[in-house]
Amino acid sequence: MSLERCLASVEHANYAFATTSGMSAHVTVMQLLKRGDHILCVDDVYGGVQRYLRGILNPNSGIDLTLSDFTDIKKFKASIRPSTKICWLETPTNPTLKCFDIRKIAEALKGTGVLLVVDNTFQTPVNQNPLLLGADIVSHSLTKYIGGHSDVIAGGLCFNSKELFDKMFFIQKTMGTGLSSFDSWLCIRGIKTLGVRVEKAGKNALAVAKVLEAHKKIKFVKYPGLKSHPDYKAHWKNSKGGGGMMCINVKGAVF
Repeated sequence: MSLERCLASVEHANYAFATTSGMSAHVTVMQLLKRGDHILCVDDVYGGVQRYLRGILNPNSGIDLTLSDFTDIKKFKASIRPSTKICWLETPTNPTLKCFDIRKIAEALKGTGVLLVVDNTFQTPVNQNPLLLGADIVSHSLTKYIGGHSDVIAGGLCFNSKELFDKMFFIQKTMGTGLSSFDSWLCIRGIKTLGVRVEKAGKNALAVAKVLEAHKKIKFVKYPGLKSHPDYKAHWKNSKGGGGMMCINVKGAVF
């Protein structure tokens, strides 16, 4: 079975393809845009994405950008413009682990023509399936959990729309961002053990988070599996697990 079919299967997608890195997947998506279009992006987005959007795409391509907190759905709706073409979401975000209700955001975008893109790297298809919640595109850095062995750099995009897949595949083929056969095999190997690795990572992360939360030298712990997380309810509307990532603040640290 090809990597595309494996990735589509675990993400509950009809279509998928792999790219040379997580960022190449993101850059490939942005080729859907033209000058004057607008991107609405969650404010606490992965550093590589915000640097690309703010430092390269926006100034060089004339594509407008809004970085915003999506917590307040009324403010979120007010941020949508007639020129908005892509809404970019991570949940949990990287690095401060803000969490959002994917279905609620997808419903807010209905009828607007805006594509909802969700970076699902942190949660993986084991814990979260954004396409089932209304997303149009799901992206992954396959380098992380899906690769799983620290020996491959790759990205992936998943879709349920044949029309959208065809557009994106044309862009990928033209830009040359497709993944090599050997690296694809490494990712297939990772998918075989993804379920057990994500489950164990989540259990270990929760145990560590509980210990740190009770530690006198820790100011706070943000982990979606803890009820103390401010977005705990929103997270569990989307997800089956807390994931393996957490954010901690040590007392006395400038953070």
